[in-house]
Amino acid sequence: MKKVGVADTTFARVDLAAYAVRALRARGTGFKLVRRTVPGIKDLPVACRRLFVEDGADLCLALGMPGRAEYDKTCAHEASLGLLFTGVLEAKPIVECFVFEDEASSDAELETLGRRRAEEHALNAYALLFRPHDLARRAGEGLRQGFPDAGPARRAR
Repeated sequence: MKKVGVADTTFARVDLAAYAVRALRARGTGFKLVRRTVPGIKDLPVACRRLFVEDGADLCLALGMPGRAEYDKTCAHEASLGLLFTGVLEAKPIVECFVFEDEASSDAELETLGRRRAEEHALNAYALLFRPHDLARRAGEGLRQGFPDAGPARRAR
């Protein structure tokens, strides 16, 4: 049985992990979920490392919500680098799902964006573990998480 690690933060204004877990459970079986919640986005790399090393996760889903300040964007970049390093170190995928507060103009929009992005990243995580051929079939389609898909670039004929 596969293990999916879910790491999220108390700093986020939307419970992204709840949406991700619900989407994973609705998608299928054959996996166990292990969740670790940490204070902030820069804590996510260590949470994912612990999910891999201590909990035996096969894949991690890292969910965070940086604030609107420039400092928050810097912290998100640092966290992203830490997640990349952790994934390479463990040779296991980490699906990073960040929702920036300034992507939405209202709390309702932020909630909707957070839900959609968390659900769509969770489905990508499921596909990485159980259906990688589905991802290969969707290559080049301009898929976006949380917003409408961009679609493929088409050459003029």
